[in-house]
Amino acid sequence: MRHYHDEWIQEWCQENGWTELFVERSLYWAFPPGAVMPEPIPVKVLKLIKDQKGLCTQERTWLIFAATITSTALVGSFLAQCPIPLVLAFAFNAVTVAQLEIEYT
Repeated sequence: MRHYHDEWIQEWCQENGWTELFVERSLYWAFPPGAVMPEPIPVKVLKLIKDQKGLCTQERTWLIFAATITSTALVGSFLAQCPIPLVLAFAFNAVTVAQLEIEYT
């Protein structure tokens, strides 16, 4: 899952003189000012961007989908008088939360 819009990172790169941004899996790389080798965008910068910009579109979509599934499971569980829909919603939400976790390497 992508946790940042490329425009957010590109904007930071332009403000700070970094060039030729590219993404390898979930790592953002660019050439720092005066460098001949690309370096990963610093983790503290990524955290700052995330704090300022919030959730990206893909993260919002996953959260809306998780809330919808949970609501549907709640109603289904009540109508069927069975906990299985809630268990399935819990499993889906566990996967969603794991995907929302950002891995800083």
